[in-house]
Amino acid sequence: MSPTKRVLTGLVAGAIIGLCLAWYDADLAVQVADVTQPIGRLWLNGLQMTVVPLVLALVIVGVNTASDAAASGRVARRSIMVFIVLLTGGALLTAALAPALLSLVPHDPTLAAALHKATVATTATAAPVGWADWFTGIVPDNVIASAAHSAMLPLVVFALFFGFALTRIEAERRVLVVNFFQAIADAMIVVVRWVLWAAPLGVFALILSVCARSGLSMLSALGVYIGLEITMYILVTLLLLPVAVLWGGERLRRFVVALTPPQVVAASTQSSLASLPAMLESTDRRLGYPQQVTALALPLAVTLFRITSPIQYVASACFIAWAFGIEVGAAHLLAGAILAVVISLGSVGLPGQVSFMATNLPVTQAMGLPIGPLGLMLAVDTIPDIFATVGNVTADMTATSVVTRQSRRDTA
Repeated sequence: MSPTKRVLTGLVAGAIIGLCLAWYDADLAVQVADVTQPIGRLWLNGLQMTVVPLVLALVIVGVNTASDAAASGRVARRSIMVFIVLLTGGALLTAALAPALLSLVPHDPTLAAALHKATVATTATAAPVGWADWFTGIVPDNVIASAAHSAMLPLVVFALFFGFALTRIEAERRVLVVNFFQAIADAMIVVVRWVLWAAPLGVFALILSVCARSGLSMLSALGVYIGLEITMYILVTLLLLPVAVLWGGERLRRFVVALTPPQVVAASTQSSLASLPAMLESTDRRLGYPQQVTALALPLAVTLFRITSPIQYVASACFIAWAFGIEVGAAHLLAGAILAVVISLGSVGLPGQVSFMATNLPVTQAMGLPIGPLGLMLAVDTIPDIFATVGNVTADMTATSVVTRQSRRDTA
């Protein structure tokens, strides 16, 4: 049985038992929830303990990887700039639309109470602060203290400064430091894989304790989360078409026809890398892009660019805010969106389940929200993955159309 099926099995089993207990005897259900919830908390703690070193290492390595790629030529530099613009657009669009979409869905107050009881030990909600305090807190005065308190936004800011500073020192020393942080990231990924081995038990305990207290509210809420992600993925995928037409200079019909084969591969394999040969063929035979552009832009896109990643991070945080009935201000939404873009650039090569906590937790925390529900969301996040992969492939082709148009202008 695949890891995804094992996790989903734990989710379904925990939900069924929790609902049956709630229906049979509410008092007994609460007693069982009190017994099982520490198991879920322990599993979440195991995931959370890897986040600070993993995020720090990923950002530092990601900055240097992007710097190396940009140094390889004009096409690479243009590609990276296009990636950043599209990633930022997707993150900001999600920050604007997700809260509005969620406001249309009725909210059950018992859900927030059940989530709080089940995940309170792993909840890290930022204390409300004024705009000035929040703004000055972006740059840490003590990075060690930020790491100790899991203050992810200032930690990522430090990692960005550190990563860019490495690009300015002697190459041999830079390689040593980057390899050191790459080793830290690799080691943390091994630990995450160990913890994920116990994911079926952890998810089982979490969903059982929540469903035992809230009944069907939690299952309907997870349905809302899945629906929100799929809606945002489809919307962004559709909006990429006018981007290709207006910014990339493509004809809509020709571009849609060229997109179809890579999208079919993406939907069937749920892998952008597996779709790369189909993308290369479409850009060559159907769109007539020069190979000197596509041979660099498309592999670079698959390596560094995943447009649905920041969309997922921001949508997940907005869902948690909705589940707990928390209103998120514009400043926190903006901070979450920007942080989502930075983190997504450093985590593209990681498997979804491995990267989920390391990527979603910093954004959720930067927006001042509880992180406890992320364990439950991890279990169902694979369901919208087919739409995410199609969106990523569409974005890869769109970015390549933009880079190709700009490159042709140089030779005109």
